[in-house]
Amino acid sequence: MFPFAKIPQSCQDMKRLIKDLGLGYDKIHSCPNNCMLYWGDQKNQQCCNVCDKSRWMNENIEDVNADEGGAQLRKKPVKVLRYFPLIPRLQRLFMSSKMTESMRWHNDQRTDDRLLRHPADSLAWKSFDMRFSSFASDPRNMRLGLAADGFNPFKIMSTSYSTWPVVLVPCNLPPWICMKQTSFILSMIIPGEKGPGNDIDIYLQPLIEELKQLWSGVETYDVLRKENFYLRAALLWTINDFPAYANLSGWSTKGRYACPCCAAQTCSKWLYNGKFSYMGHRRWLDGNHKFRFQRTLFDGTEEYKGAPQQTVRSEILFMLKDINFSYGKMNQPPNTQSKRRSRDESDDESDE
Repeated sequence: MFPFAKIPQSCQDMKRLIKDLGLGYDKIHSCPNNCMLYWGDQKNQQCCNVCDKSRWMNENIEDVNADEGGAQLRKKPVKVLRYFPLIPRLQRLFMSSKMTESMRWHNDQRTDDRLLRHPADSLAWKSFDMRFSSFASDPRNMRLGLAADGFNPFKIMSTSYSTWPVVLVPCNLPPWICMKQTSFILSMIIPGEKGPGNDIDIYLQPLIEELKQLWSGVETYDVLRKENFYLRAALLWTINDFPAYANLSGWSTKGRYACPCCAAQTCSKWLYNGKFSYMGHRRWLDGNHKFRFQRTLFDGTEEYKGAPQQTVRSEILFMLKDINFSYGKMNQPPNTQSKRRSRDESDDESDE
């Protein structure tokens, strides 16, 4: 059927072909309790620094080395993170003249009529450009969005397994290309029987390291202009549901202060059925709006408060100043502690 095609004859040949095309990935071993990655300076460690769990499974598997023609025994890791390097993929985008032109679309061809049709029309994009004028001076510099969520790869709801892909979205592209599946950049695949939870920070370390390099600039060849330039990239947004929002932001989206934007100014009320209710949405209305004074339609009170002030970055850094971060399943508080907290909060509400 394909007389001139060189189809790989084995799985090893196929892997070599994919690696030569730059489509491979790095295997990074991780602690089974999500405490650490065996990466960087800790690449050669044999056990976890936090929980002292072994890096390897008990049994060995037989690996046939085709080059040497002999059988060798190698250890099998307990958990493996598949990480797809970001910098080579971004550099490869500028090897296509059509894609390079699309990367400049937001600056050269976008209609700026104060209507929101593209992420470049948003206030976040514009305020970022005003603050970092050197970054905005070159339209080829990339703005990225990060999307993360878990799913069951086996399509069986009774099976307890959750795989977490982390995907990057290049926001420079036109809107009819930006959110197409072919434009998404797979960054990593986090394995595990359950989601990583707050320990997702452990797995994001390789990506954060590359984003730091991209912020400083990476030399890249522009095939359209036939010149080298320093490509820079910044992560502007995250795309996720509310539970994943808590894992990525570090702010709990449950309990008394569930809103990451309102923070300590979240309007919450403990109900007798064991749940929190959030009825403070009338604070965003005009001061003389009729809904502010209608008690029967809402929670039986009139609303006189204004919209909460947005928490600035200096306040966030002050709140995080004395926090000690601990990762891994062994360091998670027991469920009884959360239940005790809920009872204490309900007692406080009844006392008030």
